[in-house]
Amino acid sequence: MKQFSTTRKKLFWLKGFSIAAIAIFACQNPKKENMISPPIAKKIDKELSIHGDTRIDPYYWLNDRENPEVIAYLEAENDYTAQMMAHTDDLQKQLFEEMKERIVPDDSSTPYLSNGYLYYSRYETNKDHPIYCRKTTEANAPEIITLDVNELAKDYDYYSAVGLNVSPDNKILAYGQDTVSRRLYTIQFKNLETGELFNDKIPNASGGVVWAADSKSVFYTQKDLTTLRTNQIKHHILGTDPATDRVVFEEKDETFSVYVTSSRSKNIFI
Repeated sequence: MKQFSTTRKKLFWLKGFSIAAIAIFACQNPKKENMISPPIAKKIDKELSIHGDTRIDPYYWLNDRENPEVIAYLEAENDYTAQMMAHTDDLQKQLFEEMKERIVPDDSSTPYLSNGYLYYSRYETNKDHPIYCRKTTEANAPEIITLDVNELAKDYDYYSAVGLNVSPDNKILAYGQDTVSRRLYTIQFKNLETGELFNDKIPNASGGVVWAADSKSVFYTQKDLTTLRTNQIKHHILGTDPATDRVVFEEKDETFSVYVTSSRSKNIFI
């Protein structure tokens, strides 16, 4: 199944554009009476050596996502930004609403044919995430919802679903979900006949899978937790513990990443 955006990317792009424009406006129209001192990150020298070259990174300590000092510093940066941009709040809202009006609220994608089904995604008014659907090729065939991302996202502040891929027998949907916005996806499997989720959950993956021809196993890429580089291709058999998945290939050179896909005939994996 083709991969579509799991959020209103157009809307987010427009919002980002408006914020960038406002930032320029804010810099050109500072109010001295509102000027506050920005937070200053402390320096802790960290020696890093590779390929015979050594450099000093005084801000390496900011890599520690769980460090309370790092969190406190980032919160201080956010507070500083909010205070410095406060005088543009009304303008931000105005620009955002104007741009949002240019987006079709119930947009849908063009259907494409795959293995006997027409697949497409659509949006509903006032909902942020897509609804993935399919139909048979028969005239007036009913819509079948394969994944409603709005339902999955309702309990999270952030949610992204990627890499949707249906098994060759058309019975199982594989997809990756990220609930913290770090691009570390957990692969899940949905029974399209019953709507139930399998117990299999594959963490720290890139999100997409390639199905084996028997519809009972998948190939996927695992990520290195330090660099988020896809460094391993693994094979998972449905119903087994992902911790025991076999490593098919591992790229140890940190300058390269790996991915897996199938040939058009679906008989060869590369």
